[in-house]
Amino acid sequence: MTTLWILIAQIMASTAMAAIAWFVEIVHYPLFAFLQSGSSKTPEVAGMSRAEARDYHTENLRRTRPIVLIPMVVEAASAAWLAFFPPAAVGRGAAIFGLSLVAIVVLSTALVQVPLHESLRRGDAPADTVDRLVRSTRIRTAAWTARAALAAWMLHALAVAG
Repeated sequence: MTTLWILIAQIMASTAMAAIAWFVEIVHYPLFAFLQSGSSKTPEVAGMSRAEARDYHTENLRRTRPIVLIPMVVEAASAAWLAFFPPAAVGRGAAIFGLSLVAIVVLSTALVQVPLHESLRRGDAPADTVDRLVRSTRIRTAAWTARAALAAWMLHALAVAG
């Protein structure tokens, strides 16, 4: 019974993060271009000073963190649990692959997206920072989409195995 609940938690978290990733890549991050100084859409055009644009980005990060933190922690914990205790119907290979996708997301976030966000928050970001943020987050979008599909397959495999 525990494995079933772990798989349910995993599919819920992975699907939530995949949906958030698609929204962030297509809608949310591109809108930062309207706030970025040095772009053709300067903050003054958006009716904001550079200080207000920095405050906006800081507040955006503050509000976003709790929304993504819970499913990210659930996803990482469930992927780790399944890698150590893989159900026979799923197998260790698929569970390790799932954990590897989580590692890709964590590394991409820590090494690429966080520094880009920090430069936007400080207000000293180069003009192409938003474009780099959008392009680089595609790695996370792909990984979370693959995680959601893998989580669905795992749950199906367990259900079929009975």
